[in-house]
Amino acid sequence: MLFRQLFDQDSSTYTYLIADENTRAAILIDPVWEQVERDLQLIKELGLVLQYCFESHIHADHITGTGKLRQLTGCLGIVPENAPVICADKQIKDKEIIQLDGVVIQAISTPGHTDSHTAYLVNHERLFTGDSLLIRGCGRTDFQSGNAGTLFDVVTQKLFTLPDKTLVYPGHDYQGFTVSTIGEEKQHNPRFKGHNRDSFIQLMSNLNLPNPKKMMAAVPANESCGNAVLVNN
Repeated sequence: MLFRQLFDQDSSTYTYLIADENTRAAILIDPVWEQVERDLQLIKELGLVLQYCFESHIHADHITGTGKLRQLTGCLGIVPENAPVICADKQIKDKEIIQLDGVVIQAISTPGHTDSHTAYLVNHERLFTGDSLLIRGCGRTDFQSGNAGTLFDVVTQKLFTLPDKTLVYPGHDYQGFTVSTIGEEKQHNPRFKGHNRDSFIQLMSNLNLPNPKKMMAAVPANESCGNAVLVNN
């Protein structure tokens, strides 16, 4: 399996490129609008054919590149089940599997950060967590119908029950980390270690974080697969 981890500095967002090395069929997870040309250039250089763009959730801090990538490549856009995105080609359900030749992608529904959020387990060894589980942290739960109790449940009951050696690739990082493991996060993540459900809810209710600076533009644009940006450019 071919794998590349890409970074958008402005939003601290990771985009992931995954492909079957034999057939060259490829997917992107959480592409960013401003990085579409970079991503397409890399796909061209590596001789890949983009088949899918997967969204972990409706982002509030950046505009997705899926709409533009779909327009330029004919790829399909996939979003979590129940996400308010009428333009998506497919809404993927919990435990649903999409196989791209030698690459097997399993959806794990992980609401809590938002009410429609999905992590993706690739080839049973790499977990792309979006904003549900970050390295030594987790996504906030104070807007987009987030729910701290739900997030605690899905992380502890769905993600932390995966093998400890499972690699964790988050949707964002603000400290310079690139990868972790389930075992590391169970042992060292201060949002979960030493907390029960009630204390986690209390912790999350007292973060008092400012809203993402692009939130008012990003959320409606992402509900249209980024097409609102296409109309204005």
